[in-house]
Amino acid sequence: MMRIVSKRPEVLCLLALLAVPVSGSAFAQETEAPAPALQPTAPPTAIVNAPSATPGPEIKGVISARNGEKIKVTAPDGTATVIALNETTRIKASSGLFGSKGPQPTADSLLNGLPVSVKTVQSDDGLIASQISFKNGDFKTANMIRNGTTQGFEEQTAATEALRGRMGDIDKYNVKGTTNVYFETGKAVLSEQAKQELCTAASTADSTENALLLVIGYTDSVGSDELNQTLSEKRASSVINYLQQVCKWKPYRMLTPTGMAKADPAASNDTPEGKAQNRRVAVNVLVSKSVDGL
Repeated sequence: MMRIVSKRPEVLCLLALLAVPVSGSAFAQETEAPAPALQPTAPPTAIVNAPSATPGPEIKGVISARNGEKIKVTAPDGTATVIALNETTRIKASSGLFGSKGPQPTADSLLNGLPVSVKTVQSDDGLIASQISFKNGDFKTANMIRNGTTQGFEEQTAATEALRGRMGDIDKYNVKGTTNVYFETGKAVLSEQAKQELCTAASTADSTENALLLVIGYTDSVGSDELNQTLSEKRASSVINYLQQVCKWKPYRMLTPTGMAKADPAASNDTPEGKAQNRRVAVNVLVSKSVDGL
């Protein structure tokens, strides 16, 4: 018998493989179970959920209203744009109060009256803010304006009109209701009935979306103008303190209170019954038209 010997390594390997029996089941197992890496995989969640919206316009103006995860930005020409916020919205401020040494600004920093520059993206539901920028100095100013107001400049204007007692003429508000509490002659002390009515009024107002309270004190015609002015302010202060301290009404949802002395009487001052109706504090529930239904 002739023996053929090859010195080529690849030939020896091939002969060795041919000499080994091949198991049918093993071969089938290898062909029927492809490697996991070859299986099609779904794109990462971040890519699947990423908005396909195109970049929107950059909106510059003043925050004129805020409702939950939406802000209204009014441009210098009066154009108002509603922009939604979400968890990806970045909020940036200049160095200083919110600088590298201070806390990072959050959505709570977006006060009414704050000038902002908003970069947006388009979505099926409208504009979404991708980045909101503002200056530290503007934030300080807006924060001071917020004292006693929650809807910025519009509320401040309406509050000024309210100081004159022309509640029906405040065209920037929808008046949702008024609660009157009454006082003894020359007194600014709340009765037990008044305390109960104030907390009831606060509870009712709290269920009204975007509700603000405007408190105005009044007197009857007894006494000097100076005395009545001081007394009406004291009565308004008593109501404010009780609403905030006992009824838990938040101060930032309170418009600037005032005393109107004997102006705008609710009844005639010619009778004791009429005077009793005039010794009052009116708690007005208001909603700015700029956010009513926003």
